[in-house]
Amino acid sequence: MSGQANTSSTTGTFAQQNRQGMLLPGESDVRKLLPQSESGLPPPYGANLFAGGYETERSDGLNDNYLIAPGDKLNIWIWGAVNFSNVVTVDNQGNIFIPDVGPINVKNVAASKVNNLVTSHISEVFTNNVNVYVNLLTATPVSVYVTGPVIRPGQYAGQSSDSVLYFLKRAGGIDSDRGSYRHIKVLRQNRVIQQIDLYEFMQQGKMPKLSLKDQDVILVEPQGPMINVAGKVRNPFRFELKNSTALGSELIDYALPLAKVSHVGVIGDRASGPFSVYMPYKDFDRIQLSDGDKVLFNDDMHAQVYDVQVMGSYRGPSYFTVRKETRLHDLLNHIPIDPNMADYGSIYIMRKSVAARQKEMLEDSLNRLERSVFTAPASSDGEASIRTKEAELVMRFVEKARKIQPLGKVVVSDKGVIANILLEQGDQIVIPNKTDLIQVGGEVMMPQAVVYNKNASLEDYVAWAGGYTDRANDKRIAVVHANGLMEFKDGGDVMPGDQILVMPKVDSKMMQSIKDITQVIYQVAVAANVVLN
Repeated sequence: MSGQANTSSTTGTFAQQNRQGMLLPGESDVRKLLPQSESGLPPPYGANLFAGGYETERSDGLNDNYLIAPGDKLNIWIWGAVNFSNVVTVDNQGNIFIPDVGPINVKNVAASKVNNLVTSHISEVFTNNVNVYVNLLTATPVSVYVTGPVIRPGQYAGQSSDSVLYFLKRAGGIDSDRGSYRHIKVLRQNRVIQQIDLYEFMQQGKMPKLSLKDQDVILVEPQGPMINVAGKVRNPFRFELKNSTALGSELIDYALPLAKVSHVGVIGDRASGPFSVYMPYKDFDRIQLSDGDKVLFNDDMHAQVYDVQVMGSYRGPSYFTVRKETRLHDLLNHIPIDPNMADYGSIYIMRKSVAARQKEMLEDSLNRLERSVFTAPASSDGEASIRTKEAELVMRFVEKARKIQPLGKVVVSDKGVIANILLEQGDQIVIPNKTDLIQVGGEVMMPQAVVYNKNASLEDYVAWAGGYTDRANDKRIAVVHANGLMEFKDGGDVMPGDQILVMPKVDSKMMQSIKDITQVIYQVAVAANVVLN
């Protein structure tokens, strides 16, 4: 027996490129022809399966589990006592023909086993010194129908080794408002040969092994009962039930609630009328859910403990967890301090809620300042030019002011007496260090720290810092005491640990909005202990 390789064989002529949703001239966008469901609903679970472009990704090799079908091509080599090589095609009866051997039925034989099958048949005829190698070259092109609630139902070309997902994607994916992700059938000659649940694929990676054949039908069934999920979950989607009802435990597996969930609300309709319930999360797994239910996973358990930080001069840990009703004295009783180092009588608190409120008030003032500048009238071209320059200066000032972050200081001590106030979440309790320094800043020539002198006045400390600048307002000087309290004065004594802030003055001849600007300057000084120029 002798032969020559047949190189004239051809494969199918099916299109290998997908249009990626591009429309041809005159075509309509089929999505616009479909009715839309209720707006505001989350997407169905699994909708992102059809968001990628994997319909153009084809495997170069063939699946070992692929079943040989009529039309497939096999490359056969025989060498040794007999030499033969040829590309043979599986006929309609599932046979290949080898001279001197005869027909060999390979229909529905796995690609990984076809070599052994053909070798065994050849070895029955040629028993000595014969070697055989068989390789599957191409899978049979097939034409598969995709129908049901998909975006573009119709007939699509592919290979028998292509997956059901490939053909669904070619059809535009499942219609998210009407199609089922859980009930997909593959029909062959009007008989169901496979049922597919895409939730099993997404949850467990399970996809049935299936070799499609020409004229097979992929049928997407109508959408089943749906549950809308929102709130504190990792998967806020619409979930399809496989049956008419489901327990809450099944929905938990799909929605994956966050650890902080404490309660669940369910709203829907039952045979008896509207239905709603709000329950602890631990009881939700036993509730029965029905089509159209809306489920809200909520973090509704108010914290019974607070995290509080201690800063400054103390011994021990920096962070404490305290019960909700804890007061300042309760915590201070557990904080050891060195009385020689800590200014215990000047304790103050930095509170987030106060800082947020200070930020709101500052923002209100800045908005008012902007409005006053942009709506200021001008009676002449010269005045309009002045107003334009003024607006530029004010906008730079506003930009700087908006970057200021208030401290949220709460003054709790007065002359060594500490108020026993309730603590809040995130409070920072500051125990200042004892110091002999006076900080001098703002509108002075040389901002610096000066050693406290009991015989010195406020004016003396300003003089030691180089004196006032040309922009200084020497009539209202801010003094921030160690306990956080701020006073405005034009003279007098200061105490160790005080901070002196010389405020700027605004040119009343140039600035029409002097009142609003002055208010912002003082607000910033109080909220952040900063002088804004």
